[in-house]
Amino acid sequence: MGRVLAVVVVVVLAVAYLVVQLVRPDPPVAAQASQVSVTMPGAGAPITWPAQGEAAVGVEGSGLLGTHGTQTATPLASVTKLMTAYVILRDHPLSGSGTGPNLTVTPADVALYQTEQTQGDSVVPVVAGEQLSERQALEGLLIPSGDNIARLLATWDAGSTSAFVAKMNADAKALGLTNTHYTDPSGVVAGSESTAASQARLAMVDMTIPAFRTIVGMAQVTLPNAGVQYNVDSQLGTDGIVGIKTGWTPTAGGCFVFAATTKINGRTQTVVGAVLQQVGTTTQPSALTQAFIASRALITSADRAIEQQTVIRRGQTVGRLTAPWAQPVSLQASRSVTLTGLPGQHVSTSVVLPGQVKAPLAAHYPLGSLVVRLGDERVTVPLETSRALPGASLTWRLTNV
Repeated sequence: MGRVLAVVVVVVLAVAYLVVQLVRPDPPVAAQASQVSVTMPGAGAPITWPAQGEAAVGVEGSGLLGTHGTQTATPLASVTKLMTAYVILRDHPLSGSGTGPNLTVTPADVALYQTEQTQGDSVVPVVAGEQLSERQALEGLLIPSGDNIARLLATWDAGSTSAFVAKMNADAKALGLTNTHYTDPSGVVAGSESTAASQARLAMVDMTIPAFRTIVGMAQVTLPNAGVQYNVDSQLGTDGIVGIKTGWTPTAGGCFVFAATTKINGRTQTVVGAVLQQVGTTTQPSALTQAFIASRALITSADRAIEQQTVIRRGQTVGRLTAPWAQPVSLQASRSVTLTGLPGQHVSTSVVLPGQVKAPLAAHYPLGSLVVRLGDERVTVPLETSRALPGASLTWRLTNV
C-alpha cells in the first residue's frame, strides 16, 4: 500500500510539474539597442561663413543645417518685419494671389509717415483716405520696407502697436525662436533682437505661406498713392536668390535673410539663411552691401556643400531580441532614411524599444523605432524583426525550471 501511494504521489507531482511548466508564461524577451554611429558621407567643400557677425543656413523641408558666430541676441532692424508679416498672414490668411480686405489710411497714419520721413526712416508715402488692400500693405511692408506700413498693419490687426507686439512675442515663443524679443513691428525702436538661427527658422516658416513667398520675390510694386516702389533686396535673381528681407541700422549693422533656389542631387530645393551684424569696410563702406556679399558667398558655398545622402538603409540592424530558448533575432530598419546635410555632419540616432516583449513574434513584426536627427530634421523609422521568434518549446519548458 505504501509503495502504491508513493507511486501515486510521484505521478501527481509529475503531472503537476508538467502542468505548471506548460501553463507558466515564457520568460521575458530581452530587447537591446545596438550602437548606431552615423555621419553624413562625403568630403564636400567647406561653408564660407562671414568673417564677422552671425550666420545660419538650412534647406526648406530639412530645417537648419549649420550656424556660425555666437548666436546671441542681436538687433534686427527691418528683419523684424518677417514676424510682422507672419502675424498678419496668420490672423488674415491670403491665397497666393488674394488681395484681402481694405485698410483705410487715417490722418494719424499720415502724421506717422511724415514724422518717420523726417527722421530718415524707410517709409512709403500715404495720404488720408487712401485705400490699401491687405496685400498692397504687405507689399509696402516687405518690398520697400515701409516702417510706417508696419505700424499701420499692426494697428489694423490688433488695435494698437503694443497689442500687436505682444502677439509677435507670443508667436516667437510658440515657434521656438530662442533669444528673440520684439519691441515694435518695424524694427525702428531699439530692443527688437534675435539670432541668425532663429531668423532663418522664421524665414522658412514664412516661405511656406504662398502670399509671402510671392511678395518677397517681386522686384517692384505699384501702390495707389506711392506709385512704383522698388525692392530693397537688390540681390533678387542673383545666385538664385528669390527673397527675403534686408535690414540696416547703425546698431544692427547690415542684415540679410535670404532664400535661394539650387539643385541638390538633381532636385530643385531652396536654401534659406541669415547673415546679421555686418559692418562696412574702407573698401566697402555700405554695411548692407557687405551683408549681400557675405550672403552670396554663403549661398555659393552651400550650393557646393549641401548633399542628400542615405544614412540608414532598409534592413540595417539597430537592435536585437534575445530569449534563452532561441537564437537572437535582429531588429532592423523597415525603410531607408535619406537626409539633406553637410558632409561630415554627425547624425544623431536613438533606438526606442518597448519595456516588455513577449514571444512568439512573427517575422517582420513591428517592434520599436529608430529616431534619426540632423539639424532640425527628425525622422522616425519603425523597426521590425528580421525573422520569427518562437515561444519556448515543450522540451525547453520541461528541462528549464
